[in-house]
Amino acid sequence: MKYRTGMYGGCFNPPHLGHVDCIIRAAGQCEKLYLVLDVGNRRDEIDSRIRYRWLYQLTQHIGNVKILFLEDPAPSKEAYTRDLWQADADKIKAEIGEKLDVVFCGSDYGEDSFWNICYPESDFVIFPRNEMNSTELRRDPYSHWDWLPDVVKPYYTKKVLLIGGESTGKSTLAMNLAHRFQGTYVEEAGKTMSERSGTDLLMLPEDFTEILLQHKLNEIKALERGSRLLFEDTDAIVTRFYMSFLKDGGIARNLPLAQAIDGLNGYDLILFLEPEGSIFTDDGSRSTVIRDDRLRYSEQIKDLLRTSGRSFVSISGDYEERYLTAVKLVSELLKPIDMDE
Repeated sequence: MKYRTGMYGGCFNPPHLGHVDCIIRAAGQCEKLYLVLDVGNRRDEIDSRIRYRWLYQLTQHIGNVKILFLEDPAPSKEAYTRDLWQADADKIKAEIGEKLDVVFCGSDYGEDSFWNICYPESDFVIFPRNEMNSTELRRDPYSHWDWLPDVVKPYYTKKVLLIGGESTGKSTLAMNLAHRFQGTYVEEAGKTMSERSGTDLLMLPEDFTEILLQHKLNEIKALERGSRLLFEDTDAIVTRFYMSFLKDGGIARNLPLAQAIDGLNGYDLILFLEPEGSIFTDDGSRSTVIRDDRLRYSEQIKDLLRTSGRSFVSISGDYEERYLTAVKLVSELLKPIDMDE
C-alpha cells in the first residue's frame, strides 16, 4: 500500500458511479480509508441514514473502509465558506485520531477545495472524474439511470398503481406498461389465493391476511430490481373492498392490517380504470354480481381511495385509448425536475 491512512469525502447526494470509481481507487492505495459523508442538516438532502446505507453496501466487501459523518450547519453549499471549514476539518482529524497521510478528491473539487486547504500536512490526490455530478442526477435521474449504482436505483423508482373493478383491463395494461417502459410488474397477489377452495365465495379470513402481506412483500422484492418504473396490479385497498364484498368473517382483524399496509404504501401515480369502454370477460373467477352493477362497485373502490386520501386519474375508453392515455401520464413522471421550484 502507498499510504497507511487516507480520506475521501463528499455529500454523495446521491452517490454515482464516478464516486464509486474514486472510492475503489482510494481504498486500493490505503491500509485504511475513511469515507466522510458530509451532511447538511439545514439543506434539502437525501436522508443521511439512506446515504450511509448506500455507502456501506457499496464498500462493505472491500474491508478497509470506515464511514464517518460530518455535519455542517450551512443552509446551502454556497454558504459553506472557509470560516466554517477549519472547525469541521478539526472534527474529522479528532475522530480519525491518527495522522492522515492522504486526502483524495474528485476533479470536480480541485486544489482550492476544503479537502485540500484544511489538510496541508497530507498528500492531496485528485482523481479525474467523469462529466456526471449529483446535481444533474437529482434533476434528471431517469435520463442518467446507468450512472446510478444498483443500490441507489430503488430510491428513485416511480411507483404506478393500476386499480379498478373487475375486468377493466388492469393486469393487461400493467404488463403492457411494464414492457413499454422496461419497468417491473407486480401481479395481484390475490389471483391464485382467492381460489384455494375453487371459488372466492369460500375464502377464509387467513386468505385475506396472506394476500395483504404477500402483495406488500412482492412489492418490496420488486423494488430491489431497480427499474425506473414499478407497475402494481391492485393493492390493499382492493383487498379491503373484497373483504367487505365477500363478507369476510375475519374483517375485524384483517381491516387494521389492510389500513396499516395502506398507510405504508405510497404511489407516484394511481390510474383508476373505469368500467366504461371495457368488456366484462367472465373467465370463471369473476363475480356476476359485480358484472351486473359495475358502476356501483367501481364507485365503492373510488370511495375507499378517497377515504385513504389518495388522488387518482380515471381512465376510460377502449383498450387502445386507455393504453395511450396511460403512456402519456407515465411519461410525465420521467421528466426532469425543475430545481428552482
